[in-house]
Amino acid sequence: MALFGETKKPFTYDVIREGEEIILMIDLEQYPHIPSLEDDPVCMSRTVDILVEAGIVTKIVYLQKRNYEYDYNQTFMVQEIAKLYSQLTKRRDVFGYGNLLADPKCTRWAAHWYANIQNIIADLLKRDPIGAYVELKRTVRDERIRMDRTVDQNYIKCAQKYVSVLQYLMSLMEKTKLIDAANQYVEGYKLNERSVYRRILTPDIRPDFMFTKLMATFPAEGEEIDSYEIGKNTEVTIFELPDNVQYLYHLMPPEFKLSEEKYEILDTARKIMSEHKPTRQEFIDPERMRQVFYNIGSDLIEELVNYRNLRVTSSEIDEMTKILIRYTVGFGLIEVLLQDEKVQDITINSPLGEMPMFIVHQDYADCKTNIIPTTPEADSWASKLRLLSGRPLDEANPILDTELSIPGANSRIAVVAPPLNPSGLAFAFRRHRDKPWTLPLFIQNKMMNPLAAG
Repeated sequence: MALFGETKKPFTYDVIREGEEIILMIDLEQYPHIPSLEDDPVCMSRTVDILVEAGIVTKIVYLQKRNYEYDYNQTFMVQEIAKLYSQLTKRRDVFGYGNLLADPKCTRWAAHWYANIQNIIADLLKRDPIGAYVELKRTVRDERIRMDRTVDQNYIKCAQKYVSVLQYLMSLMEKTKLIDAANQYVEGYKLNERSVYRRILTPDIRPDFMFTKLMATFPAEGEEIDSYEIGKNTEVTIFELPDNVQYLYHLMPPEFKLSEEKYEILDTARKIMSEHKPTRQEFIDPERMRQVFYNIGSDLIEELVNYRNLRVTSSEIDEMTKILIRYTVGFGLIEVLLQDEKVQDITINSPLGEMPMFIVHQDYADCKTNIIPTTPEADSWASKLRLLSGRPLDEANPILDTELSIPGANSRIAVVAPPLNPSGLAFAFRRHRDKPWTLPLFIQNKMMNPLAAG
């Protein structure tokens, strides 16, 4: 827990099953660095060790102030390295000292060669697998040059065996997806220089009080064509993507710009407030319920700020309270999207956790977003909509139509549940215009002429 309760040692882990997903949750609250497979060799090495123990998983999540989540394809790449490492450590017949010493004439060089192989398998393969592959290639090249230059037949015979072991090891590594993806970047590769990993591995990042995932980084190949702000602190950037007819609607909400201390306070406040289960009576009047929760949340955050001896202004407490309400009694990032006057429709397709949200934009038509809702978030929305509408949503009644009114926007919602939608819940939000259509507006938008309006 963020402020209270016992702390866990870094790299303690749990394996959690959510439907078809097998999620490896690695606790790094006390780890002094930002957890990252692509930037941190220690993190990658320890994760490979954990994967050897944990077996098959479909997702890796590092738990810190934010959650760093690697999807199935990225997890599979690291899992292949873990599987290869596990196999190599058991193959004493090929990579053992005895194999290199099978011929007594090779004793002079065997110790050095054995140390080199063990360094690659036991250390470099786990923390820098691309570096391990490049090191193997360079060692094979160097040995061949030495063999061409020497006249010592004993050395040539022993070195041929050593090179064949290295080539066998290279062939095993070439079968992995990570090395296959990195092959185009290995020329001129420097050991411990991790820029290649950043091209291949990119986590979804979210504060740990949120269920929704958000691709916080900008796309590498997109061209920025527009940007604007929603309110004071929410940034929207529109990107044109190569080979894609849809634009990318990139949202950066205020909760992604908070300091680590504020994250801790919000996470603790959410855990305390989640103990309160709203009743049907509270949900009948959503505005009043929000006001009650706002007052409770504001007092709670103020108390936690004082407990931590932080200097926080009243406007910052107000912003933190609004974020807290969004992720307790509200609808998370859906509320942020609905506050954008240019967003007309929001579509959330199943299976959740894999598909981004899609929107219809006033200026750019169909866009995909950088927001990926998860199953717990969708279940929470469905429960709230049942309470708000007073209508069922179950196998007998798999469709729910209702209205949603939040500060700054109103919308019409349709929810489709199993068995009508076998892969899970799906949502469609249609935002109502802030200003209803009138005849002068129709004329202004050239939808009809003044004569027809008259």
